[in-house]
Amino acid sequence: MKQLQYKISGMTCSSCVATVTKAIESIRNVKNVTVSLDSGLAVVESNEDVSIDVIHSVLPDKFSVKPFKYFEDVNADDKESFLAKLFPLILILSYISLTSIIINFNQSLDDLMMDFMGIFFIVFSFFKFLDYKSFPNSFAMYDPLAKALPLYGWIYPFIETILGLMFLFRFQLFTSIIITILLLGITTYGVVNVLKNKQTIQCACLGTAIKLPMTVATLIENGIMIMMALISILRMYA
Repeated sequence: MKQLQYKISGMTCSSCVATVTKAIESIRNVKNVTVSLDSGLAVVESNEDVSIDVIHSVLPDKFSVKPFKYFEDVNADDKESFLAKLFPLILILSYISLTSIIINFNQSLDDLMMDFMGIFFIVFSFFKFLDYKSFPNSFAMYDPLAKALPLYGWIYPFIETILGLMFLFRFQLFTSIIITILLLGITTYGVVNVLKNKQTIQCACLGTAIKLPMTVATLIENGIMIMMALISILRMYA
């Protein structure tokens, strides 16, 4: 199975995404298509190469297509440095960490981790809601479950919000931790595949309103949350 990437121009709404997706899916030997409105990137899984001419022939005239290799990183609107691109993520994680430490200065490690995970989910879900309509397609570019089950991408920000509240209010912590490990584990698997295949796509962890490249930083971010969840489980039964 080959994974091919194309740049689609002319898309302006979710209906355009649906039209492009359906058109490319009609091509012989194409098994799966994921199209992002925000980046204009179409990821096509096929048993064989699909030429630009073939894709162009099935698309309405308003759309144009070119190989993705002709374009710079979908997040590179200018010559920002690597750290500059990651600055929003670094800043947000720093604020979450500092807040968690301050409110738990004289509390236990368990409380600190619960508050960190709670604030993390609340803050990250907030950014996903800023451009809610574009999030599912962007998320499906790398999350296996969102790709297989589109509805999951639509409800994921709500799941994060609920998990955040459960951690902050210490409600059903065991259930919250297990769900966190499962969901972030699935996402991490997708991130690893993207990094391994050296794909240049946008990370949807902060939604699509903030242009954040998919890098090893995303892997570390998920890893921290999974590690905290695992430590919390172990401490519950220690």
